[in-house]
Amino acid sequence: MTTTTTPAEELRPTQPPPSPPPRRATGFRVAAGVCALVALLAQLPLVNNRIFYYWDDSAQQFLPMWHRLGELIADGQWLPLLDIGSWMGGNLAAEALFGVYNPVNLANYLLVAALPDLAVAAVLVKTEFLVLLALGTYLLCREYGAARPAAAALATALPFGGFVLYFDAGSWASGLIAFAWVPHVWWTTRRAARGGLNPLWAFAASALAVTAGNPYGLLGVALVHVGLLVEFAVRRRARGTTVVAGLGTCAALLVPLVFLPLLWSSPVTWRSDTTVLNDGFLVPGLTDLLASSSPTHLPYIGVFGGTGLAVPAAYFAWFALPLLPWLDWRVVRQRWRLLLAPLVVAVTFAVLALGPSKLWLFRWPIRHLEYCFLACAVVLAVVLSSGLRTDRARSRTLTTAAIVALGVYLAWAATPELWAWHVGGGVLLALLVAGVLGWGRRASRTRLAALLCVGTAAVLAYQLTLAPKNTNVSQLYYPHSVADLEARFADRYPGTVMQIADLSTAERTLGLHPDGAWRYFLFGNLHSAAGVDSLVSYTGLGHLDFSDTFCLDHSGSTICPEAWDTLWRPTGYGGAPLADLLGVTTVVVQNALVPESRTDEPPAGWRVHERDEVVTVLRREAPPRWPDSTLSWASPGLDVTGADTVHGTTGATGESVRFAATDPTREHRLVFSRLGWPGYRASVDGVELPVETTRAGLVTVAVPPGTQAGELTLDWSPPGQSLGIAGAALGGLGALALAVVIPRWGQTSRRSEAQRESS
Repeated sequence: MTTTTTPAEELRPTQPPPSPPPRRATGFRVAAGVCALVALLAQLPLVNNRIFYYWDDSAQQFLPMWHRLGELIADGQWLPLLDIGSWMGGNLAAEALFGVYNPVNLANYLLVAALPDLAVAAVLVKTEFLVLLALGTYLLCREYGAARPAAAALATALPFGGFVLYFDAGSWASGLIAFAWVPHVWWTTRRAARGGLNPLWAFAASALAVTAGNPYGLLGVALVHVGLLVEFAVRRRARGTTVVAGLGTCAALLVPLVFLPLLWSSPVTWRSDTTVLNDGFLVPGLTDLLASSSPTHLPYIGVFGGTGLAVPAAYFAWFALPLLPWLDWRVVRQRWRLLLAPLVVAVTFAVLALGPSKLWLFRWPIRHLEYCFLACAVVLAVVLSSGLRTDRARSRTLTTAAIVALGVYLAWAATPELWAWHVGGGVLLALLVAGVLGWGRRASRTRLAALLCVGTAAVLAYQLTLAPKNTNVSQLYYPHSVADLEARFADRYPGTVMQIADLSTAERTLGLHPDGAWRYFLFGNLHSAAGVDSLVSYTGLGHLDFSDTFCLDHSGSTICPEAWDTLWRPTGYGGAPLADLLGVTTVVVQNALVPESRTDEPPAGWRVHERDEVVTVLRREAPPRWPDSTLSWASPGLDVTGADTVHGTTGATGESVRFAATDPTREHRLVFSRLGWPGYRASVDGVELPVETTRAGLVTVAVPPGTQAGELTLDWSPPGQSLGIAGAALGGLGALALAVVIPRWGQTSRRSEAQRESS
């Protein structure tokens, strides 16, 4: 028997068509693709410079101290706030930029300590935060309604902006870490304000940004909240305005915990000067902004060592300016209320970038550019989502050609000697723009975004060929194998080490390589990675009395030979030399700085352990008098029966000294080999005593007359810590209150707040 079918049955599909993937799944794949692409592109700098991320301050400050912090945390110091063995660089609470209150930072410090190579650790951590920045930028653009392809294109471009890549990622890691959190603060706060996210997530993002410890990140968080307040207030969204104000207040309550130690310690540091000045140092100009899409524009501004940047520090994205004539700017006119926050943030940071070179805690205004570009990326992604215009092609093409030509001219005007590079960059830019306009103008948004990402990769490769390293900052070529550092220095320089050496002299006479200067000396924080307790370290703060005593600069370099005489000169403490008060057991002397004729006869109690044409190493013959304590001197007539350093969860913050006075009728004094940072307290059997400092900045405590015996307790905590903890607790409670109250507010009207974004 045969069956017949009707035409309708013939046309009916035997299986239902596949359903389109859920929007959330599509968004996840796009975001994951952006992260993967940025992680891949972040490896390009290593092709021509395998230590691109282990450079300047990253090599001499951040990576070695991260390694040290990881070791301290693994040993149970949680949170590490004071590392007395790092001396000027050991006040971790006041330095702030190490972000020891940030849980992500602490996890990374454990990671760095577990890795055998500091350069490899730098790659991993820097890539992590470049990816985090890209993800935050993508989510922020999407929050403002940008299409996924446009958001992906801008999120891929921003991490490879000139300043972000060459300065933040390459050198100044704390800037990258703080900046990476800001877009996350922005999108979570805005989404919470319009009812699409629990406010606790926004508070968590703000907490991570604030506790990163970089003042520019803090400023970014503050201006983001200001911009959002303007946006929701103008749109008359009472609920959104209240949420933003509440979250901003909760974030502000975290600030004292992180930054009060810095502010209240500044009187004893180099950062006591709060004057406003403008000497043109790292201050970009309007022409640098006009050339922000030119791959080879090297701003001719004041920089370390002279004038003129060697890297494209003002570069934003290759397509940002050339595509301006092709964008549908009616979108901004139609949605200007929704875009108020990015417009406010962009304008404010642009003004700050053109401002004075020093304004309170904020130096070098070029640092503001990346925050300006973040806000510009949001606006650009929203407008780009409408595609490229197809009308008036001739006039738009001529305008784009003029923009590209202007960028080439400005690049040539800044560095005429690199004319061939500028011409090549202009040709590359013209080809990329032509490809986008020819293939992507009428294509899908996905193809257009793909072309933009390909262009980002091509321009990045070209820039890295022109500038494979940032020669405007220190090129130290430090060793990065932890095992090699320990093998070379740990047993060779035991105990507490005083190094009298000058970095520039070592570079000139020996060269900065393992068989040159790094065979004998270490500067910055490299001693900590090598397992050496050194009096010289890297610091952004300094300690005025200590640094002036030994002519130390920020990297621990001794810039005057008088440091040798100062070390052995008798002090007012029973004639004891400063070397004794410091508890020094090994002295490393650069012969080019202190002639061998002056070190031939070591002081009494010392012997020459090593000597060649480069270095003289002295070692103390007798062990320390109080080996378990930093106590280094006690007045005659004060019998110290026991002394111990107290190790707590925040570091070796205290001392316990048991004593008996043979002559209680007079004052006695104790000196400790630790720097006198603000925050020390001393007491004898519960009676509080003033804590003073020696001329070299060491802690000293006077035991008053009439004290026959007792126990002196010395303790330290960051100044303002109680206020900071109270503020942070209040901020956390406020965020919890918002999380409970806000979702209940206007539940019947949540749709109007969360979904009617076009109003």
